[in-house]
Amino acid sequence: MQTDRKINKNIIWTFISLVLAILTIRVVLKTGKNTSVSELIAVVGSSDKSYFILGVTAAAMYVWFEGVAICSILRSTAYPQSSMKGLLYSTSDVYFSAITPSATGGQPASAFFMIRDGIPAGIATAALILNLMMYTLSILVLGIISVIISPYAFWGFTGFARLLICIGFAALSVLAFFFYILLKKEELIFKPLIKLITFLYDKKLIKEKERKLARLEKTGNDYKACSMLISGRSRVLTGAFFWNFLQRASQIMVPMLIYASLGGDKAEMPVVFSKQCLITIGYNFIPVPGGMGISDYLMIAGFTKMMGEYMAYNVELISRGVTFYICVSISGIITLIGYITGRKRK
Repeated sequence: MQTDRKINKNIIWTFISLVLAILTIRVVLKTGKNTSVSELIAVVGSSDKSYFILGVTAAAMYVWFEGVAICSILRSTAYPQSSMKGLLYSTSDVYFSAITPSATGGQPASAFFMIRDGIPAGIATAALILNLMMYTLSILVLGIISVIISPYAFWGFTGFARLLICIGFAALSVLAFFFYILLKKEELIFKPLIKLITFLYDKKLIKEKERKLARLEKTGNDYKACSMLISGRSRVLTGAFFWNFLQRASQIMVPMLIYASLGGDKAEMPVVFSKQCLITIGYNFIPVPGGMGISDYLMIAGFTKMMGEYMAYNVELISRGVTFYICVSISGIITLIGYITGRKRK
């Protein structure tokens, strides 16, 4: 019954995300002068294929590197996993993060597949929180690097876009610190859950209170053991940050490579990269599935002044098509295949 509710919820969110995606694309196409689907196809056809292929490859590596990051953390535990398992953990995260309002919406999906592979829930939770912390930290570091590469990139945005970037930087900083605290103080997660179980039992909404509390205690012990293990090993932390940094950088590179493929000035590529770093900070904290609408606005707001409206709309639509719509669709297919084949094995 609970599984049916989860499936129905995911179907609803998929439908909502699909409608939102269609509306976003229609709005962007409508506001862009001389921009249409047929025009975009023609632009892609006449692009420099070497840079375009590099852009598509970078988008694919975004998904791959997350799986590598998760597996690098799990190798420090007694539950190492193969790179193909890591890919499934990554695609499930990418897909469900894209169809839910929260950027962390994919974590429960990753945890589901990890637990199904025999990883205890506590260890899976600790590994994913560490990975999420490094993911968030890498965005902030890339934002700082972008200012070093192009100090004036920030001022090329509109006033509202600059406001979103500033709020995003502050919000992501708080979020990274929050994940760090969760790793150090597991009681912040498990004490409220103990109170919740007790409350539900007292209200006669659940049964077998002691069994549930014993199970939760075991999960908490696994979580604490895993967090102590990984937080005490600098090599694990460095590796997790390194792979997350590559993951974020590979996705952020895509607009820069698409810009070059469409005949953009190669000397301006670092500026495009810097602006995309800031754009990523500006939409990551907003509770909209995949940042749809917000990310599109920020890209157009940031790129129009430096490359002109026509080029900005083409770069935005093609880049988002590659890094988000195509990436999420393929991730969803891989996740579905992994789910079905896993059930068959069981």
